[in-house]
Amino acid sequence: MNYYTDVLKKYAVFSGRARRQEFWMFIVFNFAVSIVIGIIDTVIGANSILSGLYSLAVLLPVLGLAARRLHDTDKSAWWLLLYLIPVLGWIVLIVFWATEGNAQPNQYGPNPKAVHA
Repeated sequence: MNYYTDVLKKYAVFSGRARRQEFWMFIVFNFAVSIVIGIIDTVIGANSILSGLYSLAVLLPVLGLAARRLHDTDKSAWWLLLYLIPVLGWIVLIVFWATEGNAQPNQYGPNPKAVHA
C-alpha cells in the first residue's frame, strides 16, 4: 500500500529516480483499483464515468513514476514518447522499465536502492 500512496504523494514529480519494485507494485495496485472501479461503474450503471475520473486523477502520478523509472536506467523522460508508437514502442518501454537501474548515481540523482537500504 505504501508504494501506491508514495507515488500519489509525488503527484507531479518528474525528477529523481524510481526503483523497479516501486514502479511495478504501483502498476499492479493501480490495475487492481481500476478493475474494482470498473466493476462499480458497471453495477451502478455510471457508463465508465468513475473509471474515467480515476484514470484522469492518476495520469500525472503515472507519468511522473514512468519518467523517474526511466531516469533510474539513465534515460531521459522523452523516451516516454515511444508510447505513441503502437506495440513496438510499448514493448521497448516495458523492457526499459524492467531493466535494472544503474547502481551508481547518475545525472538524475542517487541510486534509490542505496537510499532505501
